Amino acid sequence: MVFKSYMNQALDQARAAAARGEVPVGAVLVDPKGQIVATAGNRTRELNDPTAHAEILAIRAACAATASERLPGYDLYVTLEPCAMCAAAIAAARIDRVYYGASDPKSGGVDHGARVFSHPQAHHKPEVYDGISAEDCEALLKSFFAARRTLAD
Repeated sequence: MVFKSYMNQALDQARAAAARGEVPVGAVLVDPKGQIVATAGNRTRELNDPTAHAEILAIRAACAATASERLPGYDLYVTLEPCAMCAAAIAAARIDRVYYGASDPKSGGVDHGARVFSHPQAHHKPEVYDGISAEDCEALLKSFFAARRTLAD
């Protein structure tokens, strides 16, 4: 089987989030056949919902589309290392693989911070692949926050 990345689609969702004034994070959920089932970008400000992270919205949409609370065999592509909340949701959904772009030493919950999947209490531990299109993901985040700082000055 040949690896196909869906990070470009996740980056499209992140760019759309930035255009809405949201932190530019995008997520894509792919089923075991390689079909995109759900895409999302952050909408915390738009929805006034601190849980409206791209990963959570994509998981909700995929679960609704499949009429299931679990997504075994699915792959999640996300432009930023998931936070602890999102990592817990990924584990609860039983997603098989997580591919992320930029690392998040401050708020990450996978390879930094809480490291949710490494705890014995984690019900499910997906395979994790980091650094997928990391430069593009990092550049998008850096330019977004640089512009916000400029506006604040």
